[in-house]
Amino acid sequence: MELVEGVATVGGERFPDTDTFVDRLTDIGVEYGVTVQAFDARYIVGERHLARAMGLADRERDRGDAIARNRAVEILLYAAGRRQIRRALDLGVSEGETPAVVLVASEGATGNEPGASEAVTRLLDAQPTLGDYDPERVRAFFDIGAAEAEATYATLADLVLERIALLVIE
Repeated sequence: MELVEGVATVGGERFPDTDTFVDRLTDIGVEYGVTVQAFDARYIVGERHLARAMGLADRERDRGDAIARNRAVEILLYAAGRRQIRRALDLGVSEGETPAVVLVASEGATGNEPGASEAVTRLLDAQPTLGDYDPERVRAFFDIGAAEAEATYATLADLVLERIALLVIE
């Protein structure tokens, strides 16, 4: 798994809408034989967040218990801790300038992650975005209230990782 960081600009001449941007990511995935999924970095609490989401998604796919047919969507669902695609899409890139982190991952030994990562880098204004999440936005999205946060020594990142792990139980 490789993560590409930068700002995605959607709504201009190059990417007039999110569908055009997502279609380009899909094309890169097909060309390089990898899964490509973009996230709004303001919701992603770190590399562990995406690694855990991918690991759980792949485990459930291997068991035949996938929620979605598409691996990228399955990873998005786990990263969001939600079964509803429509609600999970809030974690994706939206119109305007969005700080993004894009996951690039092969399945097994096939696929060219470095090539795909380089192609994705050309779509973004490269700059660090991972780890610069918005705590209030994260708490609201993952329904982590003040009482829950105060009742534990766990970090916000730990609580998010717990939320995504619980998706399997739901």
